Amino acid sequence: MILVDSHCHLDYAAPEERSEIIARARRAGVASMLTIGTKISEFADVLGIAEADPNIWCSVGIHPHEAAVEADRVAQLAGLTRHPKVVAIGETGLDFHYEHSPRAQQQAMFRAHCIASRETNCPLVVHSRAADAETAAVLREEKPPAGVIHCFSTGRALAEAALDLGFYISLSGIVTFKNAGELRAIAADLPLDRLLIETDAPYLAPVPLRGKRNEPAFLVHTAAAVAELKGVSVAELARATSENFFRLFNKARKPGTCA
Repeated sequence: MILVDSHCHLDYAAPEERSEIIARARRAGVASMLTIGTKISEFADVLGIAEADPNIWCSVGIHPHEAAVEADRVAQLAGLTRHPKVVAIGETGLDFHYEHSPRAQQQAMFRAHCIASRETNCPLVVHSRAADAETAAVLREEKPPAGVIHCFSTGRALAEAALDLGFYISLSGIVTFKNAGELRAIAADLPLDRLLIETDAPYLAPVPLRGKRNEPAFLVHTAAAVAELKGVSVAELARATSENFFRLFNKARKPGTCA
């Protein structure tokens, strides 16, 4: 059984811890990981992690929290996707819960990422919190070629809009939380061929590890929970979500096939 962590933040771990975090992931069956860029000013660190391991990939992007402070760097997006280890643009999107950046700047930055996605044919990694309708509207208007709603934990309408646009839905450890009954009901209805799973490490450790610092090895708990929801074996869930990952992020190579 091979799992893929479709969204984690390996650069948030101290360098001296990172090798053991990756080793624990591999021992747990997590063969590949996508480590996510949130600031272009810190992208070199993210890229370095991906370059050091044949089965770790990365994205380049500006998180909505950073939309105000990184606005002058957005023009670099398209060029940075040319690197062979960069398989996605983002994470980008809208966060109207924390609003660390003004909404207008978040919207402008999100649209700029969508444009870069269209120009490069690079899939988009989308963050959406307390902004379902607005996120769906931008995606419908800008029409990026492909992407994923990461760490999906919101309403059915956004899931349906994303699926209609050809996007994938990624489920995190939130699906295991006690108060996530509505999310589990939505997840149960999502098509298996559009599902990804992720940790969003170091955040959102799944049950039974809530409260701990999350890491890619913990993906096995989310996989088990989602498999139960979908009525399939964990092995089938792992196979489907891994195939989905490499179909969406088509620059990434399966373990054992990297040049």
